[in-house]
Amino acid sequence: MTSLRRDRTDPMAGEARARYRRILKFAAWHLLMTWWFELFLPRVGLRKLTERNRPQRMRRFARRFHGLAVELGGLMIKVGQFMSSRLDVLPPEITAELEGLQDEVPPVPFPAIRALAEAELGAPLESVFASIEEVPIAAASLGQAHRAKLLPGIAEDTGLSSVVFKVQRPGIDTIVDVDLAALRRVGGWLSRIRIVSNRADVPALIKEFAHTSLEEIDYLNEAANSERFAADFVDDHRVTVPGVVWERTTRRVLTLEDVTAIKITDAGSLRMAGIDPASVAPVFASVMFDQLFTKGFFHADPHPGNIFVTPDSTSVERPWKLTFIDFGMMGEVPAKTRSGLRKLLIAAASRDGKGLVAAISDVGVLMPSADTAELERAMTQLFSRFGGMGFAELREVDPREFRDFGAEFGTVIRSLPFQLPENFLLIIRAMSLTSGVCSSLDARFNLWDSVEPYAAQLLRDERGNLVSDIAGQAFDAAAVALRLPKRLDGLVTRFEDGTLQVSNRRLERQMSRLIVLVRRAVAAVIFAALLVAGSVVRSDDLVLGNVVMIASALPLLYGLWPGRGTQ
Repeated sequence: MTSLRRDRTDPMAGEARARYRRILKFAAWHLLMTWWFELFLPRVGLRKLTERNRPQRMRRFARRFHGLAVELGGLMIKVGQFMSSRLDVLPPEITAELEGLQDEVPPVPFPAIRALAEAELGAPLESVFASIEEVPIAAASLGQAHRAKLLPGIAEDTGLSSVVFKVQRPGIDTIVDVDLAALRRVGGWLSRIRIVSNRADVPALIKEFAHTSLEEIDYLNEAANSERFAADFVDDHRVTVPGVVWERTTRRVLTLEDVTAIKITDAGSLRMAGIDPASVAPVFASVMFDQLFTKGFFHADPHPGNIFVTPDSTSVERPWKLTFIDFGMMGEVPAKTRSGLRKLLIAAASRDGKGLVAAISDVGVLMPSADTAELERAMTQLFSRFGGMGFAELREVDPREFRDFGAEFGTVIRSLPFQLPENFLLIIRAMSLTSGVCSSLDARFNLWDSVEPYAAQLLRDERGNLVSDIAGQAFDAAAVALRLPKRLDGLVTRFEDGTLQVSNRRLERQMSRLIVLVRRAVAAVIFAALLVAGSVVRSDDLVLGNVVMIASALPLLYGLWPGRGTQ
Protein backbone atom coordinates (compact mmCIF):
# COMPACT_ATOMS: atom_id res chain seq x y z
CA MET A 1 0.00 0.00 0.00
CA THR A 2 1.60 3.20 -1.18
CA SER A 3 0.52 5.41 1.75
CA LEU A 4 2.22 3.03 4.19
CA ARG A 5 5.48 2.81 2.21
CA ARG A 6 6.33 6.49 2.16
CA ASP A 7 9.42 7.92 3.76
CA ARG A 8 9.20 7.50 7.54
CA THR A 9 10.03 11.19 7.95
CA ASP A 10 6.84 12.15 6.13
CA PRO A 11 4.23 13.22 8.75
CA MET A 12 1.39 11.95 6.56
CA ALA A 13 3.05 8.54 6.34
CA GLY A 14 3.45 8.50 10.11
CA GLU A 15 -0.25 9.29 10.59
CA ALA A 16 -1.18 6.56 8.14
CA ARG A 17 0.92 3.96 9.96
CA ALA A 18 -0.55 5.00 13.33
CA ARG A 19 -4.09 4.72 11.94
CA TYR A 20 -3.35 1.32 10.42
CA ARG A 21 -1.89 -0.05 13.66
CA ARG A 22 -4.78 1.29 15.73
CA ILE A 23 -7.42 -0.42 13.59
CA LEU A 24 -5.52 -3.72 13.70
CA LYS A 25 -5.01 -3.49 17.46
CA PHE A 26 -8.73 -2.89 18.02
CA ALA A 27 -9.74 -5.78 15.72
CA ALA A 28 -7.19 -8.22 17.18
CA TRP A 29 -8.19 -7.54 20.78
CA HIS A 30 -11.92 -7.97 20.18
CA LEU A 31 -11.46 -11.06 18.02
CA LEU A 32 -9.48 -12.54 20.88
CA MET A 33 -12.19 -11.60 23.39
CA THR A 34 -14.87 -13.12 21.17
CA TRP A 35 -12.91 -16.35 20.89
CA TRP A 36 -12.37 -16.49 24.65
CA PHE A 37 -15.96 -15.81 25.73
CA GLU A 38 -17.95 -17.35 22.88
CA LEU A 39 -15.84 -20.38 21.96
CA PHE A 40 -13.37 -21.32 24.67
CA LEU A 41 -15.32 -20.76 27.93
CA PRO A 42 -18.47 -22.61 26.74
CA ARG A 43 -16.28 -25.60 25.86
CA VAL A 44 -14.94 -25.80 29.43
CA GLY A 45 -18.43 -25.67 31.00
CA LEU A 46 -18.75 -21.92 31.62
CA ARG A 47 -21.49 -21.15 29.12
CA LYS A 48 -23.81 -19.64 31.78
CA LEU A 49 -21.08 -17.21 32.78
CA THR A 50 -20.64 -15.99 29.22
CA GLU A 51 -24.40 -15.62 28.73
CA ARG A 52 -24.82 -13.68 31.97
CA ASN A 53 -22.34 -10.92 31.11
CA ARG A 54 -22.88 -10.86 27.33
CA PRO A 55 -25.01 -7.64 27.31
CA GLN A 56 -22.31 -5.75 29.22
CA ARG A 57 -19.64 -7.00 26.82
CA MET A 58 -21.75 -5.96 23.84
CA ARG A 59 -22.25 -2.43 25.21
CA ARG A 60 -18.56 -2.13 26.04
CA PHE A 61 -17.55 -3.20 22.53
CA ALA A 62 -20.08 -0.82 20.92
CA ARG A 63 -18.88 2.15 23.01
CA ARG A 64 -15.27 1.46 22.11
CA PHE A 65 -16.02 1.08 18.42
CA HIS A 66 -18.18 4.22 18.51
CA GLY A 67 -15.28 6.21 19.89
CA LEU A 68 -12.83 4.74 17.39
CA ALA A 69 -15.12 5.42 14.41
CA VAL A 70 -15.86 9.03 15.38
CA GLU A 71 -12.18 9.76 15.97
CA LEU A 72 -10.87 8.05 12.82
CA GLY A 73 -13.79 8.62 10.42
CA GLY A 74 -13.30 7.17 6.93
CA LEU A 75 -14.54 3.65 6.31
CA MET A 76 -14.87 3.00 10.06
CA ILE A 77 -17.99 5.17 9.98
CA LYS A 78 -19.38 3.00 7.17
CA VAL A 79 -18.83 -0.13 9.26
CA GLY A 80 -20.54 1.49 12.25
CA GLN A 81 -23.50 2.66 10.15
CA PHE A 82 -24.00 -0.86 8.88
CA MET A 83 -23.95 -2.29 12.41
CA SER A 84 -26.35 0.35 13.76
CA SER A 85 -28.90 -0.53 11.10
CA ARG A 86 -29.08 -4.23 12.02
CA LEU A 87 -32.07 -3.77 14.35
CA ASP A 88 -33.42 -7.11 13.15
CA VAL A 89 -30.29 -9.12 14.01
CA LEU A 90 -27.89 -7.35 16.36
CA PRO A 91 -28.80 -6.81 20.02
CA PRO A 92 -30.00 -3.35 21.08
CA GLU A 93 -26.88 -2.94 23.21
CA ILE A 94 -24.93 -2.50 19.95
CA THR A 95 -27.44 -0.80 17.64
CA ALA A 96 -28.47 1.84 20.20
CA GLU A 97 -24.87 2.78 20.94
CA LEU A 98 -23.89 3.10 17.27
CA GLU A 99 -27.08 4.79 16.03
CA GLY A 100 -25.67 8.32 16.33
CA LEU A 101 -22.79 7.55 13.97
CA GLN A 102 -25.03 8.48 11.05
CA ASP A 103 -25.20 12.09 12.22
CA GLU A 104 -22.25 12.98 14.46
CA VAL A 105 -19.32 12.91 12.04
CA PRO A 106 -17.38 16.12 12.80
CA PRO A 107 -17.27 18.57 9.87
CA VAL A 108 -14.11 19.72 8.11
CA PRO A 109 -13.36 23.47 8.60
CA PHE A 110 -14.62 25.42 5.60
CA PRO A 111 -11.21 26.89 4.57
CA ALA A 112 -9.97 23.34 3.82
CA ILE A 113 -13.17 22.62 1.86
CA ARG A 114 -12.80 25.89 -0.06
CA ALA A 115 -9.18 25.12 -1.00
CA LEU A 116 -10.02 21.65 -2.34
CA ALA A 117 -13.11 22.86 -4.23
CA GLU A 118 -11.35 25.78 -5.87
CA ALA A 119 -8.47 23.53 -6.94
CA GLU A 120 -10.97 21.12 -8.51
CA LEU A 121 -13.10 23.78 -10.23
CA GLY A 122 -10.12 25.94 -11.22
CA ALA A 123 -11.67 29.19 -9.99
CA PRO A 124 -12.60 31.02 -6.77
CA LEU A 125 -15.97 29.93 -5.35
CA GLU A 126 -17.30 33.49 -5.67
CA SER A 127 -16.93 33.26 -9.44
CA VAL A 128 -18.60 29.83 -9.54
CA PHE A 129 -21.58 30.28 -7.19
CA ALA A 130 -23.73 33.28 -6.40
CA SER A 131 -23.48 32.34 -2.72
CA ILE A 132 -22.49 29.39 -0.54
CA GLU A 133 -23.20 28.63 3.12
CA GLU A 134 -20.04 27.86 5.07
CA VAL A 135 -21.86 25.83 7.74
CA PRO A 136 -22.45 22.34 6.26
CA ILE A 137 -25.92 20.82 6.19
CA ALA A 138 -24.40 17.34 6.44
CA ALA A 139 -21.00 15.93 7.30
CA ALA A 140 -20.46 12.32 6.22
CA SER A 141 -17.54 9.97 6.51
CA LEU A 142 -16.20 10.64 3.02
CA GLY A 143 -17.39 14.19 2.30
CA GLN A 144 -19.65 17.01 3.42
CA ALA A 145 -22.41 19.10 1.85
CA HIS A 146 -23.12 22.86 1.80
CA ARG A 147 -26.09 24.78 0.46
CA ALA A 148 -25.37 27.19 -2.40
CA LYS A 149 -27.01 29.35 -5.05
CA LEU A 150 -26.12 29.04 -8.73
CA LEU A 151 -25.10 32.05 -10.80
CA PRO A 152 -28.02 33.41 -12.89
CA GLY A 153 -26.71 32.04 -16.20
CA ILE A 154 -26.24 28.47 -14.92
CA ALA A 155 -29.53 28.67 -13.02
CA GLU A 156 -31.36 29.61 -16.21
CA ASP A 157 -29.72 26.82 -18.21
CA THR A 158 -30.38 24.11 -15.61
CA GLY A 159 -33.72 25.31 -14.30
CA LEU A 160 -32.28 25.16 -10.78
CA SER A 161 -31.36 27.87 -8.33
CA SER A 162 -30.82 26.28 -4.92
CA VAL A 163 -28.28 23.47 -4.94
CA VAL A 164 -26.27 21.28 -2.60
CA PHE A 165 -22.52 21.54 -3.07
CA LYS A 166 -20.85 18.29 -2.00
CA VAL A 167 -17.07 18.19 -1.49
CA GLN A 168 -14.78 15.32 -0.53
CA ARG A 169 -12.95 15.42 2.77
CA PRO A 170 -9.34 16.50 2.13
CA GLY A 171 -7.00 13.49 2.21
CA ILE A 172 -9.82 10.96 2.03
CA ASP A 173 -7.97 9.01 -0.68
CA THR A 174 -5.17 8.21 1.77
CA ILE A 175 -7.61 7.41 4.59
CA VAL A 176 -9.55 4.96 2.43
CA ASP A 177 -6.28 3.40 1.29
CA VAL A 178 -5.18 2.83 4.89
CA ASP A 179 -8.56 1.52 6.03
CA LEU A 180 -8.73 -0.96 3.17
CA ALA A 181 -5.23 -2.20 3.95
CA ALA A 182 -6.28 -2.78 7.56
CA LEU A 183 -9.47 -4.54 6.49
CA ARG A 184 -7.47 -6.79 4.16
CA ARG A 185 -5.24 -7.78 7.07
CA VAL A 186 -8.24 -8.51 9.30
CA GLY A 187 -9.80 -10.44 6.42
CA GLY A 188 -6.62 -12.52 6.24
CA TRP A 189 -6.98 -13.36 9.92
CA LEU A 190 -10.62 -14.34 9.48
CA SER A 191 -9.82 -16.51 6.45
CA ARG A 192 -7.63 -18.68 8.69
CA ILE A 193 -10.59 -19.42 10.98
CA ARG A 194 -12.27 -22.53 9.61
CA ILE A 195 -15.81 -21.64 10.69
CA VAL A 196 -15.46 -18.38 8.72
CA SER A 197 -13.52 -19.64 5.70
CA ASN A 198 -16.04 -22.47 5.18
CA ARG A 199 -18.79 -19.92 4.79
CA ALA A 200 -17.24 -17.10 2.79
CA ASP A 201 -14.23 -16.10 0.76
CA VAL A 202 -13.36 -13.17 3.02
CA PRO A 203 -10.51 -11.79 0.84
CA ALA A 204 -12.89 -11.76 -2.15
CA LEU A 205 -15.51 -9.91 -0.11
CA ILE A 206 -12.92 -7.36 1.03
CA LYS A 207 -11.89 -6.94 -2.60
CA GLU A 208 -15.49 -6.21 -3.57
CA PHE A 209 -15.88 -3.77 -0.67
CA ALA A 210 -12.65 -2.04 -1.75
CA HIS A 211 -13.95 -1.67 -5.31
CA THR A 212 -17.20 -0.18 -4.02
CA SER A 213 -15.39 2.19 -1.65
CA LEU A 214 -13.09 3.50 -4.37
CA GLU A 215 -16.09 4.09 -6.63
CA GLU A 216 -17.80 5.96 -3.80
CA ILE A 217 -15.07 8.61 -3.67
CA ASP A 218 -15.41 9.29 -7.40
CA TYR A 219 -18.20 11.88 -7.68
CA LEU A 220 -18.37 11.57 -11.48
CA ASN A 221 -19.34 7.94 -10.93
CA GLU A 222 -21.92 9.00 -8.33
CA ALA A 223 -23.45 11.54 -10.70
CA ALA A 224 -23.79 8.92 -13.44
CA ASN A 225 -25.38 6.50 -10.93
CA SER A 226 -27.86 9.19 -9.90
CA GLU A 227 -29.04 9.71 -13.47
CA ARG A 228 -29.31 5.97 -14.11
CA PHE A 229 -31.36 5.52 -10.91
CA ALA A 230 -33.61 8.43 -11.90
CA ALA A 231 -34.19 6.84 -15.32
CA ASP A 232 -35.25 3.57 -13.65
CA PHE A 233 -37.94 5.41 -11.64
CA VAL A 234 -38.88 8.12 -14.14
CA ASP A 235 -42.50 6.89 -14.29
CA ASP A 236 -42.79 5.97 -10.60
CA HIS A 237 -44.74 8.56 -8.59
CA ARG A 238 -43.34 7.19 -5.30
CA VAL A 239 -39.71 8.20 -5.96
CA THR A 240 -37.80 11.35 -6.78
CA VAL A 241 -34.08 11.98 -7.34
CA PRO A 242 -32.10 15.26 -7.33
CA GLY A 243 -30.88 16.56 -10.69
CA VAL A 244 -27.13 16.84 -11.39
CA VAL A 245 -25.46 20.14 -12.32
CA TRP A 246 -22.72 18.73 -14.54
CA GLU A 247 -21.15 22.17 -15.15
CA ARG A 248 -20.17 22.27 -11.45
CA THR A 249 -19.20 18.62 -10.99
CA THR A 250 -15.77 16.93 -10.96
CA ARG A 251 -14.28 13.78 -9.44
CA ARG A 252 -14.10 15.45 -6.01
CA VAL A 253 -16.90 18.01 -6.26
CA LEU A 254 -20.59 17.24 -6.90
CA THR A 255 -23.36 19.81 -7.35
CA LEU A 256 -26.95 18.61 -7.07
CA GLU A 257 -30.46 19.99 -6.89
CA ASP A 258 -31.38 20.85 -3.29
CA VAL A 259 -34.02 18.29 -2.31
CA THR A 260 -33.55 18.43 1.46
CA ALA A 261 -36.77 17.45 3.21
CA ILE A 262 -37.82 15.31 6.20
CA LYS A 263 -35.38 12.59 7.25
CA ILE A 264 -37.19 9.27 6.82
CA THR A 265 -36.82 8.24 10.48
CA ASP A 266 -37.79 11.65 11.92
CA ALA A 267 -41.18 10.51 13.22
CA GLY A 268 -41.99 13.82 14.92
CA SER A 269 -41.48 15.89 11.77
CA LEU A 270 -43.41 13.37 9.69
CA ARG A 271 -46.42 13.62 12.00
CA MET A 272 -46.22 17.43 11.99
CA ALA A 273 -46.44 17.26 8.19
CA GLY A 274 -49.50 15.02 8.44
CA ILE A 275 -47.62 11.87 7.42
CA ASP A 276 -48.04 8.66 9.41
CA PRO A 277 -44.56 7.08 9.83
CA ALA A 278 -46.12 3.61 9.76
CA SER A 279 -47.46 4.32 6.25
CA VAL A 280 -43.97 5.10 4.97
CA ALA A 281 -42.42 1.73 5.90
CA PRO A 282 -44.25 -0.53 3.39
CA VAL A 283 -43.72 1.95 0.54
CA PHE A 284 -39.99 2.17 1.28
CA ALA A 285 -39.76 -1.64 1.46
CA SER A 286 -41.60 -2.00 -1.86
CA VAL A 287 -39.33 0.52 -3.61
CA MET A 288 -36.26 -1.36 -2.37
CA PHE A 289 -37.79 -4.66 -3.55
CA ASP A 290 -38.26 -3.14 -7.00
CA GLN A 291 -34.59 -2.20 -7.15
CA LEU A 292 -33.34 -5.63 -6.05
CA PHE A 293 -35.77 -8.02 -7.70
CA THR A 294 -36.95 -6.18 -10.82
CA LYS A 295 -34.56 -3.46 -11.96
CA GLY A 296 -31.30 -5.05 -10.78
CA PHE A 297 -29.67 -1.68 -9.96
CA PHE A 298 -30.04 -0.72 -6.32
CA HIS A 299 -29.07 1.82 -3.69
CA ALA A 300 -26.67 -0.08 -1.42
CA ASP A 301 -26.50 2.55 1.32
CA PRO A 302 -30.15 3.39 2.16
CA HIS A 303 -29.49 4.48 5.75
CA PRO A 304 -31.78 7.20 7.21
CA GLY A 305 -29.42 10.03 6.28
CA ASN A 306 -29.77 9.17 2.58
CA ILE A 307 -33.58 8.98 2.36
CA PHE A 308 -35.98 11.92 2.70
CA VAL A 309 -39.76 12.03 2.77
CA THR A 310 -40.82 14.98 0.61
CA PRO A 311 -44.38 16.33 0.97
CA ASP A 312 -46.14 16.54 -2.40
CA SER A 313 -49.30 18.65 -2.43
CA THR A 314 -49.99 17.82 -6.09
CA SER A 315 -50.69 14.15 -5.35
CA VAL A 316 -54.07 13.08 -3.97
CA GLU A 317 -53.35 9.34 -3.66
CA ARG A 318 -50.13 9.78 -1.62
CA PRO A 319 -49.18 13.36 -0.63
CA TRP A 320 -45.48 12.58 -0.24
CA LYS A 321 -42.57 10.99 -2.09
CA LEU A 322 -39.39 9.18 -1.15
CA THR A 323 -36.32 11.16 -2.18
CA PHE A 324 -33.08 9.19 -2.51
CA ILE A 325 -29.68 10.90 -2.35
CA ASP A 326 -26.02 9.80 -2.23
CA PHE A 327 -25.57 7.31 -5.06
CA GLY A 328 -21.91 6.60 -4.44
CA MET A 329 -22.54 3.06 -3.21
CA MET A 330 -24.68 1.23 -5.73
CA GLY A 331 -24.99 -2.44 -6.58
CA GLU A 332 -26.03 -4.51 -9.56
CA VAL A 333 -27.81 -7.87 -9.46
CA PRO A 334 -26.98 -10.12 -12.45
CA ALA A 335 -29.98 -11.57 -14.27
CA LYS A 336 -29.34 -15.11 -13.00
CA THR A 337 -29.01 -13.95 -9.39
CA ARG A 338 -32.09 -11.75 -9.75
CA SER A 339 -34.10 -14.74 -11.00
CA GLY A 340 -32.94 -16.76 -7.99
CA LEU A 341 -33.84 -13.92 -5.64
CA ARG A 342 -37.32 -13.68 -7.13
CA LYS A 343 -37.82 -17.42 -6.58
CA LEU A 344 -36.53 -17.04 -3.05
CA LEU A 345 -38.97 -14.23 -2.34
CA ILE A 346 -41.91 -16.19 -3.75
CA ALA A 347 -40.94 -19.28 -1.72
CA ALA A 348 -40.59 -17.25 1.47
CA ALA A 349 -43.96 -15.56 0.97
CA SER A 350 -45.68 -18.92 0.37
CA ARG A 351 -43.86 -20.53 3.37
CA ASP A 352 -42.41 -23.14 0.99
CA GLY A 353 -39.40 -24.61 2.79
CA LYS A 354 -38.37 -26.86 -0.09
CA GLY A 355 -38.75 -24.05 -2.62
CA LEU A 356 -36.73 -21.74 -0.40
CA VAL A 357 -33.83 -24.18 -0.24
CA ALA A 358 -33.95 -24.65 -4.02
CA ALA A 359 -33.87 -20.89 -4.52
CA ILE A 360 -30.94 -20.53 -2.12
CA SER A 361 -29.08 -23.10 -4.24
CA ASP A 362 -29.96 -21.25 -7.46
CA VAL A 363 -28.63 -17.99 -6.06
CA GLY A 364 -25.34 -19.67 -5.23
CA VAL A 365 -25.43 -19.41 -1.43
CA LEU A 366 -25.73 -23.18 -1.05
CA MET A 367 -23.16 -25.25 -2.91
CA PRO A 368 -24.39 -28.00 -5.29
CA SER A 369 -22.85 -30.76 -3.16
CA ALA A 370 -25.12 -29.99 -0.20
CA ASP A 371 -27.55 -32.65 1.03
CA THR A 372 -30.63 -30.45 1.43
CA ALA A 373 -33.18 -32.90 2.85
CA GLU A 374 -32.61 -31.90 6.48
CA LEU A 375 -32.36 -28.22 5.59
CA GLU A 376 -35.73 -28.44 3.82
CA ARG A 377 -37.22 -30.00 6.94
CA ALA A 378 -35.69 -27.26 9.09
CA MET A 379 -37.05 -24.48 6.88
CA THR A 380 -40.50 -26.08 6.80
CA GLN A 381 -40.62 -26.25 10.59
CA LEU A 382 -39.24 -22.72 10.88
CA PHE A 383 -42.02 -21.39 8.64
CA SER A 384 -44.71 -23.35 10.45
CA ARG A 385 -43.72 -21.83 13.80
CA PHE A 386 -42.32 -18.36 13.05
CA GLY A 387 -43.43 -17.62 9.46
CA GLY A 388 -45.30 -14.35 9.08
CA MET A 389 -44.14 -12.85 12.37
CA GLY A 390 -42.84 -9.29 12.41
CA PHE A 391 -39.73 -8.14 14.24
CA ALA A 392 -41.68 -6.99 17.32
CA GLU A 393 -43.60 -10.29 17.48
CA LEU A 394 -40.38 -12.30 17.27
CA ARG A 395 -39.04 -10.39 20.25
CA GLU A 396 -42.01 -11.60 22.29
CA VAL A 397 -41.33 -15.27 21.52
CA ASP A 398 -39.89 -17.28 24.39
CA PRO A 399 -36.10 -17.43 23.77
CA ARG A 400 -36.21 -21.12 24.70
CA GLU A 401 -38.08 -21.83 21.48
CA PHE A 402 -35.21 -20.36 19.45
CA ARG A 403 -32.71 -22.34 21.50
CA ASP A 404 -34.67 -25.55 20.97
CA PHE A 405 -34.79 -24.94 17.22
CA GLY A 406 -31.06 -24.20 17.18
CA ALA A 407 -30.32 -27.33 19.17
CA GLU A 408 -32.30 -29.48 16.75
CA PHE A 409 -31.04 -28.08 13.47
CA GLY A 410 -27.88 -26.13 14.35
CA THR A 411 -25.52 -29.01 13.58
CA VAL A 412 -27.25 -29.70 10.25
CA ILE A 413 -27.09 -26.09 9.13
CA ARG A 414 -23.47 -25.63 10.26
CA SER A 415 -22.41 -28.77 8.39
CA LEU A 416 -23.85 -27.63 5.06
CA PRO A 417 -21.44 -26.13 2.52
CA PHE A 418 -22.73 -22.55 2.50
CA GLN A 419 -20.82 -19.81 0.75
CA LEU A 420 -21.33 -16.06 0.34
CA PRO A 421 -21.13 -15.02 -3.33
CA GLU A 422 -19.17 -11.85 -3.92
CA ASN A 423 -22.10 -9.85 -5.26
CA PHE A 424 -24.08 -10.61 -2.11
CA LEU A 425 -22.20 -8.19 0.14
CA LEU A 426 -24.11 -5.13 -1.08
CA ILE A 427 -27.41 -7.04 -1.40
CA ILE A 428 -27.21 -8.07 2.26
CA ARG A 429 -26.26 -4.53 3.26
CA ALA A 430 -29.19 -3.00 1.37
CA MET A 431 -31.73 -5.45 2.80
CA SER A 432 -30.33 -5.05 6.33
CA LEU A 433 -30.60 -1.27 6.16
CA THR A 434 -34.10 -1.54 4.70
CA SER A 435 -35.23 -3.79 7.53
CA GLY A 436 -33.69 -1.47 10.10
CA VAL A 437 -35.32 1.67 8.69
CA CYS A 438 -38.73 -0.01 8.46
CA SER A 439 -38.48 -1.25 12.06
CA SER A 440 -37.63 2.26 13.27
CA LEU A 441 -40.61 3.72 11.38
CA ASP A 442 -42.97 1.15 12.87
CA ALA A 443 -41.87 -1.07 15.77
CA ARG A 444 -44.55 -3.59 14.80
CA PHE A 445 -43.74 -3.48 11.10
CA ASN A 446 -44.16 -6.95 9.60
CA LEU A 447 -41.95 -7.47 6.57
CA TRP A 448 -44.26 -10.29 5.45
CA ASP A 449 -47.04 -7.76 4.90
CA SER A 450 -44.85 -6.19 2.19
CA VAL A 451 -43.27 -9.40 0.92
CA GLU A 452 -46.50 -11.31 0.28
CA PRO A 453 -48.25 -8.87 -2.11
CA TYR A 454 -44.96 -8.17 -3.85
CA ALA A 455 -44.26 -11.89 -4.27
CA ALA A 456 -47.82 -12.40 -5.56
CA GLN A 457 -47.21 -9.73 -8.20
CA LEU A 458 -43.91 -11.38 -9.17
CA LEU A 459 -45.72 -14.68 -9.52
CA ARG A 460 -48.33 -13.11 -11.81
CA ASP A 461 -45.59 -11.47 -13.87
CA GLU A 462 -43.73 -14.76 -14.27
CA ARG A 463 -46.70 -16.89 -15.30
CA GLY A 464 -45.91 -16.27 -18.93
CA ASN A 465 -42.30 -17.28 -18.36
CA LEU A 466 -43.48 -20.35 -16.44
CA VAL A 467 -45.71 -21.50 -19.32
CA SER A 468 -42.81 -20.99 -21.71
CA ASP A 469 -40.45 -22.97 -19.46
CA ILE A 470 -42.91 -25.86 -19.12
CA ALA A 471 -43.45 -25.95 -22.89
CA GLY A 472 -39.70 -26.03 -23.46
CA GLN A 473 -39.22 -28.83 -20.94
CA ALA A 474 -42.06 -30.84 -22.51
CA PHE A 475 -40.49 -30.42 -25.96
CA ASP A 476 -37.11 -31.59 -24.64
CA ALA A 477 -38.70 -34.61 -22.97
CA ALA A 478 -40.59 -35.51 -26.15
CA ALA A 479 -37.40 -35.26 -28.19
CA VAL A 480 -35.60 -37.59 -25.79
CA ALA A 481 -38.53 -40.04 -25.86
CA LEU A 482 -38.53 -40.09 -29.68
CA ARG A 483 -34.79 -40.78 -29.82
CA LEU A 484 -34.83 -43.41 -27.06
CA PRO A 485 -36.18 -46.47 -29.05
CA LYS A 486 -33.59 -46.03 -31.82
CA ARG A 487 -30.77 -45.62 -29.31
CA LEU A 488 -31.92 -48.66 -27.31
CA ASP A 489 -32.21 -50.74 -30.52
CA GLY A 490 -28.65 -49.85 -31.43
CA LEU A 491 -27.49 -50.68 -27.95
CA VAL A 492 -29.21 -54.11 -27.97
CA THR A 493 -27.75 -54.84 -31.44
CA ARG A 494 -24.26 -54.16 -30.16
CA PHE A 495 -24.98 -56.44 -27.23
CA GLU A 496 -26.06 -59.25 -29.56
CA ASP A 497 -23.11 -59.04 -31.97
CA GLY A 498 -20.61 -58.62 -29.14
CA THR A 499 -19.28 -55.24 -30.22
CA LEU A 500 -20.20 -53.50 -26.94
CA GLN A 501 -17.37 -53.77 -24.47
CA VAL A 502 -17.79 -53.05 -20.79
CA SER A 503 -14.51 -52.19 -19.16
CA ASN A 504 -15.46 -50.88 -15.71
CA ARG A 505 -17.95 -51.50 -12.93
CA ARG A 506 -19.40 -48.00 -13.09
CA LEU A 507 -20.52 -48.58 -16.68
CA GLU A 508 -21.87 -52.00 -15.68
CA ARG A 509 -24.01 -50.39 -13.00
CA GLN A 510 -25.24 -47.80 -15.48
CA MET A 511 -26.14 -50.54 -17.96
CA SER A 512 -27.96 -52.48 -15.25
CA ARG A 513 -30.01 -49.45 -14.38
CA LEU A 514 -30.77 -48.88 -18.07
CA ILE A 515 -31.95 -52.49 -18.48
CA VAL A 516 -34.19 -52.14 -15.44
CA LEU A 517 -35.57 -48.91 -16.90
CA VAL A 518 -36.30 -50.53 -20.26
CA ARG A 519 -37.89 -53.57 -18.61
CA ARG A 520 -40.11 -51.37 -16.47
CA ALA A 521 -41.09 -49.25 -19.45
CA VAL A 522 -42.13 -52.35 -21.47
CA ALA A 523 -43.98 -53.79 -18.47
CA ALA A 524 -45.81 -50.50 -17.98
CA VAL A 525 -46.93 -50.46 -21.63
CA ILE A 526 -48.20 -54.09 -21.43
CA PHE A 527 -49.92 -53.35 -18.11
CA ALA A 528 -51.70 -50.32 -19.54
CA ALA A 529 -52.72 -52.21 -22.68
CA LEU A 530 -54.22 -55.17 -20.73
CA LEU A 531 -55.96 -52.85 -18.29
CA VAL A 532 -57.59 -50.81 -21.07
CA ALA A 533 -58.46 -53.97 -23.05
CA GLY A 534 -60.01 -55.59 -19.99
CA SER A 535 -62.14 -52.55 -19.25
CA VAL A 536 -63.42 -52.53 -22.85
CA VAL A 537 -64.12 -56.29 -23.00
CA ARG A 538 -65.77 -56.19 -19.54
CA SER A 539 -68.74 -54.26 -20.88
CA ASP A 540 -69.65 -57.24 -23.16
CA ASP A 541 -68.14 -60.18 -21.24
CA LEU A 542 -67.83 -59.57 -17.51
CA VAL A 543 -65.84 -62.72 -16.73
CA LEU A 544 -63.32 -62.37 -19.57
CA GLY A 545 -62.92 -58.67 -18.88
CA ASN A 546 -62.17 -59.32 -15.21
CA VAL A 547 -59.64 -62.01 -16.14
CA VAL A 548 -57.82 -59.68 -18.54
CA MET A 549 -57.78 -56.85 -15.98
CA ILE A 550 -56.45 -59.19 -13.28
CA ALA A 551 -53.84 -60.48 -15.73
CA SER A 552 -52.62 -56.90 -16.18
CA ALA A 553 -51.20 -57.08 -12.66
CA LEU A 554 -48.58 -59.62 -13.79
CA PRO A 555 -46.52 -57.27 -16.02
CA LEU A 556 -46.96 -54.55 -13.38
CA LEU A 557 -45.47 -56.80 -10.69
CA TYR A 558 -42.72 -57.88 -13.07
CA GLY A 559 -41.79 -54.27 -13.75
CA LEU A 560 -41.74 -53.35 -10.08
CA TRP A 561 -39.92 -56.50 -8.85
CA PRO A 562 -36.27 -55.57 -8.14
CA GLY A 563 -34.74 -58.69 -9.74
CA ARG A 564 -31.42 -59.81 -8.34
CA GLY A 565 -29.78 -60.30 -11.63
CA THR A 566 -30.14 -56.72 -12.75
CA GLN A 567 -29.11 -54.83 -9.65
